Amino acid sequence: MIHSVSITAKEPFRVAKVLAEICQGEISRCPVNLECYYIRTGGSHYTTLRVYPLGTELMPGGGQQEFVFIQSSFARTFTAIHATLSVPTSQAEIEQIAQREGWRVLHCDRGDYEVIELWVENKLLLELLPPAIAPQYTQSMQDLSS
Repeated sequence: MIHSVSITAKEPFRVAKVLAEICQGEISRCPVNLECYYIRTGGSHYTTLRVYPLGTELMPGGGQQEFVFIQSSFARTFTAIHATLSVPTSQAEIEQIAQREGWRVLHCDRGDYEVIELWVENKLLLELLPPAIAPQYTQSMQDLSS
């Protein structure tokens, strides 16, 4: 189970607000980096999404020091990193929110399951599983382990 996922965004607060709306979560500022926003979601296990400013990188600290934040002037437009999230909102609600924000959204058939591709700021892929299609994904993953 994944408890936390970090992403970067050109407009971190705006992205955090939109993701909180889709996940029906709450937003708060990160106490370690005040330009970062947390979205906390509920359910049986809490998941936290962190939205950092574009160009933020995490780097190992030295010796016993924990990680440090650095700000890169070179921010990639696209990445292979993505996340698949079950969300309490419907496909229609996701599509409405994405259209309002000007973000690409697409219903996709992956073969054994379906997802809603949401392209945050049209650069970062989140595969969303609304209640109507989430069971397909869960079943597909269970079938893989059989």
